[in-house]
Amino acid sequence: MSTVVILGGSLGGLAVTHRLLKYTLPHEPNLKVILITKVTHPHLPPPIPSSFISQNTHFYWNVASIRAVIPGVLTDDQILQPIEPGLAQYPANSVEFILGEVTSLDASSKTLHVSTAQEPRTVTYNYLVIATGSTSKSPSLPWKASSTHEACLTSLHTTAENIKNASHIVIAGAGATGVELSGEIRFAFPDKTVLLLSADEQLLGGDSIASAAERELVKLGVTIRKEVRVSGAEERGERTVVKLDSGEEIETELYLPTMGFVPNTAYLPDGFLNERRYVDVNEYMGVAATNGDGIWAVGDAVSKPRAGFLITEAQAAGVARNIDLVLRGKEQQVVHGPPLDIFICSTGRSRAAGRFGFVPIPSLAAWIGKGRTLGIDRTKKYVDGSMW
Repeated sequence: MSTVVILGGSLGGLAVTHRLLKYTLPHEPNLKVILITKVTHPHLPPPIPSSFISQNTHFYWNVASIRAVIPGVLTDDQILQPIEPGLAQYPANSVEFILGEVTSLDASSKTLHVSTAQEPRTVTYNYLVIATGSTSKSPSLPWKASSTHEACLTSLHTTAENIKNASHIVIAGAGATGVELSGEIRFAFPDKTVLLLSADEQLLGGDSIASAAERELVKLGVTIRKEVRVSGAEERGERTVVKLDSGEEIETELYLPTMGFVPNTAYLPDGFLNERRYVDVNEYMGVAATNGDGIWAVGDAVSKPRAGFLITEAQAAGVARNIDLVLRGKEQQVVHGPPLDIFICSTGRSRAAGRFGFVPIPSLAAWIGKGRTLGIDRTKKYVDGSMW
């Protein structure tokens, strides 16, 4: 039997899992796919009582998180769906779903050490896919599913309530999340003051759509300040004081940082990682340190050329294909990104800014492409495999 272990139940992990079970299993009947997704529990000796365990049992379409924090716009099940029912369609001996946290990896023995609710487990593999994604530098906010399903729901609901109640909001970080969040808030609440802080001279890291996105935000009434860096924030009574590197202080009712993400790679050997702690991969998405010997990585844990769900989908498709080829005894193929570099930012619920390659997209077309739904139709498709 050939065992493929996939770490991470988000975009990349589910894409590889379902592709292998739908398209490779029929001609490789001895294939077994094990999907491991994180379980969080307190540091208690096993066995841990189930009442103390919080399980990350759900897939989270975090692309729509910036709209999910606007009260009354989206329901929880539009962006969160349980993973396990979608795996029940496959033969029972071909797939296993493990709620656990990988604590270490031994590539020489092809062994994973996994902490689970019941007891520690040792999982062996023939092939491994790393798709553990990244965590927001502000993990209490819902831009990423940084811990558990329950914690994610709490974060979404708390953030939505805080946005509803605040009249003055500061958003720090003018990447895609910050730009889209500021637009969503002003669209829903035109009477609120929304201040977007950018550390750079332009929004979106100076991408070619930066000016178009800025124009759309200005139309909505978002106040934008550029070349200002946040050094910290502290609570003072019922308000928050945002401190800038310049020494200036901005007092606000609600502070929402959207600055950056950290790859979930702490469990991996240092040799697998580059200087920024992302997994270093070759042209086949194989881990460079292993010469592509049966270990691949996709998505935010790689962030090559950058993080993005269209890039992750292309990488997952390529890795699933390469595993299929290896099982057939054939040569792997170079994994390419999307055929065209597409970048779209929603700016409220009626407009957007974007580009196809270097060609600007009209705002209405960009809205149709992303801003109208933020892709929430993909949530169920990812968990039941119908996306592929």
